[in-house]
Amino acid sequence: MHIIVASKNPVKLQSALSGFQQMFPAETFTAESVSVPSGVKDQPMSDEETLQGALNRVANAGTAYPTADYWVGIEGGCEEKHGELWTYAWVVVLGRDPAPRREWRDMDAISGSARTAAFRLPHEVAALVRNGVELGEADDQIFGRSNSKQTNGAVGLLTGDLIDRQRYYEHAVILALVPFKNTTLRWS
Repeated sequence: MHIIVASKNPVKLQSALSGFQQMFPAETFTAESVSVPSGVKDQPMSDEETLQGALNRVANAGTAYPTADYWVGIEGGCEEKHGELWTYAWVVVLGRDPAPRREWRDMDAISGSARTAAFRLPHEVAALVRNGVELGEADDQIFGRSNSKQTNGAVGLLTGDLIDRQRYYEHAVILALVPFKNTTLRWS
């Protein structure tokens, strides 16, 4: 089974592949990381915009790579709540109907989505994000890192790597795959 992950970020690729392997251990998967536009700001600042980014990534990946078996969009975002800035990510998975093999737009696709846990950002990071700095860059500035969004991310930096970015996304990938594991149930 071939998975297209709609991001060149290696953490997103690994979390998607690992989530599929954990949910379907009897299957063999290959995953390819591709660059497609999210259609939203580099740093989404609402739940709706973040989900839309994940949906757009899946749609754009499906259009660009129509013969895959699954397409995965992972979009991280932030949102103001009660005067604090929170962060999380949305995961959207689209899968082809296994028979017959058709292009993704011409099939009755199965889809799933899930959101990661949310957590508050420290004031120093939040202030930069509120001023237009992408979260990964803000983390790098505050923690003296380089390209942390492609390694442990904010969640890893703040938890001392008890939860790194890959594990953080994996749970949401697994939850987004629930409809694929339970195909006899109706999903709206």
